[in-house]
Amino acid sequence: MSDLHIRCADLTDIEAVLQFWREAAEGTSISDDYDGVARLISRDPEALLLAEGDGSLAGTVIAGFDGWRCSAYRLAVHPSCRRQGIATALMEAAEQRFIALGGRRVDAMVLEANEPAHHTWAAADYHREDHWRRWVKPL
Repeated sequence: MSDLHIRCADLTDIEAVLQFWREAAEGTSISDDYDGVARLISRDPEALLLAEGDGSLAGTVIAGFDGWRCSAYRLAVHPSCRRQGIATALMEAAEQRFIALGGRRVDAMVLEANEPAHHTWAAADYHREDHWRRWVKPL
């Protein structure tokens, strides 16, 4: 990608982001709707990072920090743009954000069945912690 630019999403990006996730992201979340993304952007305007290049959305990551933990969600790169360093650029931007906020460690949510994602995260020096499991309760 010749002109990759990473920026924070704003409320005008929500529909494009939701469409992008339907095409490029694995799995869905209970928050994958207009209201969920609007709440994210309104609460933390710098959390949703977008990678744009050649005039279109090429990738996303949510770099959330609650004052205690740094969490990465929705790292996704459009299938036609993969293997061009976009995920690496997004995670570097997320990590710089976390460092600036005083974060100490990044937790990433990665689907168990998404083998290509496992390789992406491992290549970025992340490792799996098998002694933890996620417990959830929809509200």
